[in-house]
Amino acid sequence: MPESQQHPVRGILLILSALFFFAALDATSKHLSQKFAVPLLVWARYTLHCLLMIVFLAPSMRLRLVATQRPLTQVMRALMLVGTTGFVMGALRLMPLAETTAILFITPLLVTLMAGPWLGEKIGWRRWLAVVIGFAGALLVARPGGALATPGILLALAAAVCYGVYQIQTRQLSSSEGTFTMLFYTALVGTVVMTLGLPWFWDGPRPTPFEGLLIASMGIYGGTGHYLLTRAFRHAPATTLTTFMYAQLIWATLLGWQVFDHLPDTWSILGMTVIAGSGLAVALSERRKTL
Repeated sequence: MPESQQHPVRGILLILSALFFFAALDATSKHLSQKFAVPLLVWARYTLHCLLMIVFLAPSMRLRLVATQRPLTQVMRALMLVGTTGFVMGALRLMPLAETTAILFITPLLVTLMAGPWLGEKIGWRRWLAVVIGFAGALLVARPGGALATPGILLALAAAVCYGVYQIQTRQLSSSEGTFTMLFYTALVGTVVMTLGLPWFWDGPRPTPFEGLLIASMGIYGGTGHYLLTRAFRHAPATTLTTFMYAQLIWATLLGWQVFDHLPDTWSILGMTVIAGSGLAVALSERRKTL
């Protein structure tokens, strides 16, 4: 969209709404994962998301929805997002919502490290410093030997790595691929992969009608969140919106408090602040490069 037609305030409101839906998805999956197998929840999340796109977009876009110049990269990118979803849900099963979200938010720092060898981008000393400080913040949240479960920390770190690769591949595809096409491939690949494994994790307790609605809602939260995120980037530049991404930490903390009666301790809040500050420093550095 030309700069004269952009509406930054509308874009900011859209991205804040998108981040709320992502936090609601995490809170719902955390609640459901105490009873149901994580792979089953991942399958439900992508299947509902895929069905929503087929119903609402396929009639108008038709073959344009699946037309791509780089199918292999599309599939690999989608698999990274499936891995992110599974690892996050596994971590949420073991750890509080806010702390899991905080560890996942080292992703921008990982992307900074990956962008050098992967995309040939130069990393200045300021960005290196922001990365080091950000990882120190992650240590404050994780605190080996602290209250958080080590397997949960490892799962959250694995999710951050997958999400970092996903974002790098998104950068690679964004110049030649349509937004909705990329979004559809993530839903389609997630659905196909998890459906193939369905016989191995289908066995378990049957959901009540209310639990069935909660399971279905994950696809709605995910699909709506990604749609709002896409709309947000149509109304405001990425350099503006990136600085608001850490609002998800606020949503996660509020939902963790209201739904699960958990508030992070002082060290965790300090770690979250450090991670957010480091990520914002990287975002502002990127913004200066584009000015």
